[in-house]
Amino acid sequence: MKMNARMIVRVVVVVAAIGYFSWQTWGRQHPQPHAQVVTGTAGTTPVRPAKPVKPAPPATLRMGRLTLTACALQQPGSAVTTPAYCTVFRVPENRADPEARTIELKLAIVKSDSEVPDQDLVVYLAGGPGQSAIQSYPELAPAFAPLLKRHDVLLLDQRGTGGSHPLDCPTAQKALSRLTGTATSAQLADQVRACATEVEKTADPRDYTTTDAVADLDAVRRALGAPRLDLVGVSYGTRVAQHYAAAHPDAVRGMVLDGVVPNELVLGETFARTLQRSLQLQAAACSAAPACKGAFGDWYATLYTLYARLKAQPPHAATFADPRSFKPVTETLDADTLAGVVRMFSYSTATAALLPLAVTEATHGNDAPLLGQSRILSADLSQSVQGGMQLSVICTEDAPLLTPRPQDAGLLLGGNFIQDLAAECGAWPHGPMPAGFHAPFQASIPTLLVSGERDPVTPPAFAAQVLKGLSDGRSLVVKGLGHAEAINAGCMPRLVARFIDKLQPKTLDAQCLKRLGPLPAFVTFNGAAP
Repeated sequence: MKMNARMIVRVVVVVAAIGYFSWQTWGRQHPQPHAQVVTGTAGTTPVRPAKPVKPAPPATLRMGRLTLTACALQQPGSAVTTPAYCTVFRVPENRADPEARTIELKLAIVKSDSEVPDQDLVVYLAGGPGQSAIQSYPELAPAFAPLLKRHDVLLLDQRGTGGSHPLDCPTAQKALSRLTGTATSAQLADQVRACATEVEKTADPRDYTTTDAVADLDAVRRALGAPRLDLVGVSYGTRVAQHYAAAHPDAVRGMVLDGVVPNELVLGETFARTLQRSLQLQAAACSAAPACKGAFGDWYATLYTLYARLKAQPPHAATFADPRSFKPVTETLDADTLAGVVRMFSYSTATAALLPLAVTEATHGNDAPLLGQSRILSADLSQSVQGGMQLSVICTEDAPLLTPRPQDAGLLLGGNFIQDLAAECGAWPHGPMPAGFHAPFQASIPTLLVSGERDPVTPPAFAAQVLKGLSDGRSLVVKGLGHAEAINAGCMPRLVARFIDKLQPKTLDAQCLKRLGPLPAFVTFNGAAP
């Protein structure tokens, strides 16, 4: 399902860290010897021997009882690719029903740079819920580069996402994407119901949950020869990691959790107040920077002034150049759109640096910066997040525990998204929550917890909460960063690789993280300098 402005407000999605990684070639790990000078008769010119030809990678890869074929992982909207080996793996849709249909899971192995990699297998668990691990990996590849020196990496599209039987409704999603920010909960529910009707022709949405994903991952692990796993979970992927480790503790060697979701957390319940915390930290940083304070004053107050004005007046349209096609487009700015864009801006330090400027411009009548970003975010979310699978997860695992929060009424996100989600889940097929699903996670597995200081959805306090149940864990907080971007920042990829190699979180030297921090706020569209 595609996302509209109203749905952006309640979406539970990871904006993957920004950046690209060029594949580490065989030659980097196996440097050629220094050229030798071959002399002939006196006076002849020294001749260098011909450079050895790099052997082509094999066309297939055999692991356990699976045969994978060479493939290239395409980053959506980019020419960047990552070489890998791919296959599909069939599993029953409903394991409790021997007559159930089977579905195909898509998986990929990114091979280590080493000719003889370690026997354990690193597994990337994507966020969302609804992200494809295979599609999002090329953007996160820099975080995994040091790990590839000694480890293969497994990418498994969770059922319902990417190439693993996605819960698509192409006809209904066209109508859903046209809903505006002023759509009622009943209108959202009608469109979700139409999507469910379309999905149910080929899938049972009740069988696309975290519990199902855990069973799928272990079935794939056993088919690959039953290696021990190093789980690297990002955002919602940290929930999958904890549930997998609880169900199969002997199969897990170590864990890295970035943007930590405690098992006790009900997704959606804390969104309003965790965003408020992030905005307050951003505002404090602006006040402490003379250039930012001089340009915008108290931009936090300015944000709320703009929000109140938009709530009090009818939505208004603005025409501007589409930031991708540069063609004139018309969009509507209302209070819900503002809240959604501000929330998603806050996920990344790069986009958060634009917030004071964009908000201030909107108060002066220039809505183009905010609406342009809203257009980009809507398109990116539609491409990267499978809305049907997201509903299957949240409606089963979280929505039954959500209750109205009148105390959030004065916050930017408010409490409307809980009402909307309840309406959507009333229209989306889902099963009962598994017993004990939200029990605190407890384990002796070596675990590294990673957080961004200004994370607007999973703040460092969430990692501290999980740490209480770990006998061999450590929490690292990166100053100034947002959601699920710390794992890809500065020296963190090297620290993660060092941790996976040695599994000693408490003695890991993390002093290099002190050099990291946020981008200063832009005071003009040219940058942070006045």
